Amino acid sequence: MSESDSPSIVADVEAEPVGVHDGRSEAALAAARATPERIVAAWANHDAATFADAFTPDGYMILPGVYASGRDEIRFFMASAFAVPYYGTRVAGTPLEARLLAPGVAVVVTKGGVLAPGDSEVSAERAIRATWVVVERDGRWQIAAYQNSPAGNA
Repeated sequence: MSESDSPSIVADVEAEPVGVHDGRSEAALAAARATPERIVAAWANHDAATFADAFTPDGYMILPGVYASGRDEIRFFMASAFAVPYYGTRVAGTPLEARLLAPGVAVVVTKGGVLAPGDSEVSAERAIRATWVVVERDGRWQIAAYQNSPAGNA
C-alpha cells in the first residue's frame, strides 16, 4: 500500500463540535474552568502541597526549562520556587477558552502570568498562555497536564 493509499486518521474522524451540549455538560465545563483558581489560591499562600494536590497523582507540569512529573516532583519544584525565585509573588490567570473533550475530560486555555510584589497587572515579559488538561476523578476536577509558554504577541 502506498502512502497515498493509507487511510488518513484525520479523514476517519467525524468532525463533531466539542463543547457544551446539556445542563450536566455545562456544569462540568464550569467546574473544569474553575480548576486553575485552585492553583492561584495555592500560589497566593506559597503552599506547594496544595498546589501539587490540584494535579492527578501522575500529572505533569511543563514550564520553560522545567518538566515535573507526578505530585512529588511538582511539590518539590514549587517548594523550591516559592523559597527563592517566586518568593513574595502571586499569579494571575483568566480563562480564554474551555472545551469538554469527553465526559470528565476538558482543556482550558488561560492567559496570565506571575505578579511581582507590588504589581497589580502582569508585565509583558511575565505574560504567559497556558494549556490545562483537566480530568474529573472521584467527583473532583484535577490537572492531568499543564504547560505554559511566554505570551509574546499572542
